[in-house]
Amino acid sequence: QVQLVESGGDSVQAGDSLRLSCKVSRSYIGCRYEMSWHRQAPVAEREFVAGIDAAEGTTTYGASVKGRFTISQETPRDAGTTVYLQMNNLKPEDSAMYYCKTGRPRLQDVRCIASSNKWGQGTQVTVSS
Repeated sequence: QVQLVESGGDSVQAGDSLRLSCKVSRSYIGCRYEMSWHRQAPVAEREFVAGIDAAEGTTTYGASVKGRFTISQETPRDAGTTVYLQMNNLKPEDSAMYYCKTGRPRLQDVRCIASSNKWGQGTQVTVSS
């Protein structure tokens, strides 16, 4: 099944920038998932941050991050790709564990569907005022 590994989380000051990475591997070739980033702060529900459909060239953002965060994705190669989340002008309320997730695959093959809606282990972002 697909594997997702996030990295890039850190402790920073308000106004700083960070770039998170999500390395996607062991994907069945051709699946080309819609990908997204989500976050969860302590004692809070998991929140959608940003999504990308690289095949369609479209991106979407949560209202609280629009204009500050940018999602992008490398061209898929073989069984993997990397999805990035560039976060600028960070605020204390951005502090959370950040997760990436596979969404709907472009190729409706059972091997792709089996690895849709999978989560990585997360990377922690802490923003101090």
